[in-house]
Amino acid sequence: MGEKTVTTLEGRQGPTNSPNADDRAGRRAPALLRRLRTPRRPRLWFEILLIAVSYWTYSMVRNAVPEQKAQALRNADWIWQAEHHLGIAVEQSVNHAVDGVSWLVVGMNYYYATLHFVITLGVLVWLFRRHPGRYAATRLVLFATTAVALVGYYFYPLAPPRLMTGGHFIDTVAVHQTWGSMASGNLKNMSNQYAAMPSMHIGWSLWCGLTIFALATVPWVRVLGLVYPAATLVVIVATANHFWLDAVGGMACLAFGYAVAWCWYGGLPYALPRAVASGSAPALPMKV
Repeated sequence: MGEKTVTTLEGRQGPTNSPNADDRAGRRAPALLRRLRTPRRPRLWFEILLIAVSYWTYSMVRNAVPEQKAQALRNADWIWQAEHHLGIAVEQSVNHAVDGVSWLVVGMNYYYATLHFVITLGVLVWLFRRHPGRYAATRLVLFATTAVALVGYYFYPLAPPRLMTGGHFIDTVAVHQTWGSMASGNLKNMSNQYAAMPSMHIGWSLWCGLTIFALATVPWVRVLGLVYPAATLVVIVATANHFWLDAVGGMACLAFGYAVAWCWYGGLPYALPRAVASGSAPALPMKV
């Protein structure tokens, strides 16, 4: 069935492929692609494993990048001079002003150390539970953002302001003896100290903020979504862990992450249906 015969040179008849079979094979690839792009209900065990392995890989690769101290310090000097030319070199003033208020700077140190992880994981859990149809696409944005940041760490080593030679910045963690930076004090050997560009504190916090603002229904929660990345920007500068331009790098990485999700899903993750269709029935949009 579905085959026709031809006479070979020896006079024997052999099968040839039917045009219908070729058509079916040609349709399999688009069908497979559609299945891969169709949102599915996330599985808890798989997501926990995926996030754990992904973060472990990210940390391993980031810390495996050679600590090019001399080049990182030169790049820091260049960025500091560029910001002076642009009229935005206010990091030192902010750093010294905040350092004069002990309770504030200590709070910022702990903010820098903890919320980066806590809020990001919290948003992922919220998406998993309340927006399963948008979970995979929004997670893809975060993963693509983080992956492209590794390229920046490798090709553009950068010292944070607090490690600049003669920069007169204050390392708030060292001065106030708090836990707030993986590259200060006893933790400095656990993290690459010269991987400040781009800032994933900004990339991740802006991802959280935009996701909350786009999908939350309570007005004050949506406002908090926008306040969070803005507060994070102040914190990374006040603690001398990043320049303003590191934040721009983080935003550029996030834009890349959204572009990847747009190309794969054909639109923004937030435009996908909230729920996951059961069986083979198409998913219907639901009110957020």
